Amino acid sequence: MKIICLMVVMFNIGVLGQTEKPEMPRTVTEAFDRSVSSAERALLRAAEAMPEDKYNFAPVNGEFKGVRTFAQMVKHVAVDQYLDAAALLRESPPIDPGTHLNGPDSIRTKAEILKFLQDGFTYMHKAIHKVNQKNLMELVKFDEVSVPRLSIVNSAISHPWDHYGQMIEYLRMNGIDPQAQH
Repeated sequence: MKIICLMVVMFNIGVLGQTEKPEMPRTVTEAFDRSVSSAERALLRAAEAMPEDKYNFAPVNGEFKGVRTFAQMVKHVAVDQYLDAAALLRESPPIDPGTHLNGPDSIRTKAEILKFLQDGFTYMHKAIHKVNQKNLMELVKFDEVSVPRLSIVNSAISHPWDHYGQMIEYLRMNGIDPQAQH
């Protein structure tokens, strides 16, 4: 129950910046879907803000050796959405997760990466619509382990925000003000 409350709080944080008062969700499915949408909007805005010629940027000074490039990070978020959604739907992932879960090497351009990210979130929305109050604690397979659906939903909502923070830092390192992109 604490996790459900946390998810509702995360949803409310995501909508605080909106100008019109949104209708409150009536079901856990609606609350989860809105939380996914909030992360989706933020990640897509950040991914769109980075110029294509900077998509292979990764910091190299200090303790940044071996970190993902901006492109790899965006693709990683998409891969995670696909893997989480596939677990919720009890399907095999419809994509190649790639090396280190960085997505297929064949996806290279900014347009292809943005589409991959959008498609990952679309697949997650499909999966979220299969989650409800009655099946939240139902076990599903994820990475050869059985976990409650709620754990997968929590990951699908929280994990993108981790990378959003990194993406914002990469944007700032390239002189791009993420706040100006809204």
